[in-house]
Amino acid sequence: MFNAQKPSLDELPSSAQLIRSTVIAGVSAVAILVTVVLPAEYGIDPTRVGSVLGLTEMGELKTQLVGEAEADRQMDQAAGEQSSLLNDVFGLLVGAAHAQEAETWCDEITFTLEPGDTAEWKLLMEDGQTAQYRMLVDGGRVNFDLHGHGGGQSVTYEKGRGSAGEEGEIVADFEGEHGWFWRNRDDAASTVTIQVRGEYAELKDAS
Repeated sequence: MFNAQKPSLDELPSSAQLIRSTVIAGVSAVAILVTVVLPAEYGIDPTRVGSVLGLTEMGELKTQLVGEAEADRQMDQAAGEQSSLLNDVFGLLVGAAHAQEAETWCDEITFTLEPGDTAEWKLLMEDGQTAQYRMLVDGGRVNFDLHGHGGGQSVTYEKGRGSAGEEGEIVADFEGEHGWFWRNRDDAASTVTIQVRGEYAELKDAS
């Protein structure tokens, strides 16, 4: 084993020497910062040494590139937000259009049935044609008979007692008149609204 010789106190640096070395290192660091780092990284050249060494131009280029990258990022973000907003608006418009289309009826009639009154409305349809309907009853309930007749044929599609409203579709079994007969069996008047759309030539009063 080798034993290191312990240095004597005279060989150790004094406090003044340590302070001087620290000051020199600090001044050197500041000098490097001012003359090299600031010009090369940020284009800041208070001593003009960076311009002589070509470092200032490098720093200005870096700063310009950083600024351009940030501007591009902001533009991309704004474009993305605008695109998202346009998609949301388009989605709302399409949804509203579909909702409006779903609620569009070709014909609508409304009539009032006093107690004991009857009414009959029919669609002129060809064999195999389809029509959708919605029946709304306000102020009471009615009895109805959904049927068809024509060319010596007749068919009953549906019957209802005390109905406050119905909806569905009619698929014509043959060419002829297909529709509803209503009767108000309540003690108060009832207002009936029938909405229809689909394949038919005419909606007519057959009372």
